[in-house]
Amino acid sequence: MFRPNVPTMPQPTGLVTPPAVVEPTTIAPAAPTPPAAVTPALTRPTVQLTPGAMLALVGGGTAVVLVVGAVLVSMLLAVAITATSVAVCAVVTRSLLTRR
Repeated sequence: MFRPNVPTMPQPTGLVTPPAVVEPTTIAPAAPTPPAAVTPALTRPTVQLTPGAMLALVGGGTAVVLVVGAVLVSMLLAVAITATSVAVCAVVTRSLLTRR
């Protein structure tokens, strides 16, 4: 039941044709293309941060770091509490089974 059955490869029957011969083709090089015209780089306005915008960026970054840290710490605490409860259940089950 648990042994795999590997199918046997049947031998071909009838007329077997050999594979077709493929003739190689020659590749002619294409004509060289002229170089593309150089387009001038577009000038972009530089970003200037005001002191208020800098303060907002620093405050937003700090808030993100604090929220992510709180989530990670709470997840770690949840894992620790779960592991402790599983250990207590194992000790109680072991003591109940050894009394019998």
